[in-house]
Amino acid sequence: MTDHVFIIAEAGVNHNGDLNRALEMVDVAADAGADAVKFQTFKAEKLVSKTAKKAEYQTKNTGVEETQFEMLKKIELRYEDHQLLMERCQARGINFMSTAFDEESVELLNHLGMEVWKIPSGEITNLPYLRQISAVAKSIILSTGMSSLEEIEAALGVLRTSLNRPISVLHCTTEYPTPMGDVNLLAMLQMREKFNVEVGYSDHTLGIEVPIAAVALGAKIIEKHFTLDKALPGPDHRASADPLELNAMVSAIRNIEVALGNGEKRITESEQKNLAVARKSIVAKRAISKGEIFSVENITTKRPGGGISPMRWDDVIGSTAQRDFTEDEQIER
Repeated sequence: MTDHVFIIAEAGVNHNGDLNRALEMVDVAADAGADAVKFQTFKAEKLVSKTAKKAEYQTKNTGVEETQFEMLKKIELRYEDHQLLMERCQARGINFMSTAFDEESVELLNHLGMEVWKIPSGEITNLPYLRQISAVAKSIILSTGMSSLEEIEAALGVLRTSLNRPISVLHCTTEYPTPMGDVNLLAMLQMREKFNVEVGYSDHTLGIEVPIAAVALGAKIIEKHFTLDKALPGPDHRASADPLELNAMVSAIRNIEVALGNGEKRITESEQKNLAVARKSIVAKRAISKGEIFSVENITTKRPGGGISPMRWDDVIGSTAQRDFTEDEQIER
């Protein structure tokens, strides 16, 4: 990955099964400055039974007339589409990623040479799937929505083989959109401490402020769903960022990661020129004659700095003026 915050623009299934729209989403993600654009790879027959019900948010966004299988069947990408998407990513200088949901999809993505693998929250308890990913992945990102600490620990136990590869964990809340009261960003820090891993945040809230806050807390990976148009039909568009929001989020995250700095408190180069302007010196409150004793009646503190610092006030009080001073003149000793 990268030494800065790794931003994944999650296209997911927001292409609605249209390759041209998926290709356009690659361009939008690249133009926004994301590090990766991620899709979802599955065959509906391998992913879900034909009688499985849709999630509540899916029913709300797509109606009750179709099953989850029927919904997914309409929005799956053809296997041959993936090569074209990878080529577009390479041409635009952005990483191609896709989440596999079945054994054949894992084999396809491995054959295509995908290096960074994202395990979705729903597969965290799928032991055969975890073992298959573990056998091929060079780098793994594990999402943890709907998961307890014990389930995360068990999944990491499967993924942490003898292979020396990075494994990152994303805090996530699997609800679309996620209510602010359920975000619980601080749980990300708990996982970092408990599992000794790099952490990040997969966001399903409306707006862009939560992923930005996650970066300020220490997230090294951010994943955010995006769409070309929130009004498009489909399960995920309404809880996704539009292109303007995606651009704003990436820009804000880049600013925040620079602003975080190295953690060492120091006077910056840009501040140096303002020291004299903003700080004060000990000055004459009124005209002072040579031989007078400095006291609260004849000295005070005023800008600019550069003279005797007010921190030396006690040293000056009670000492003798060595020459005459006019009002507001900086005191010398």
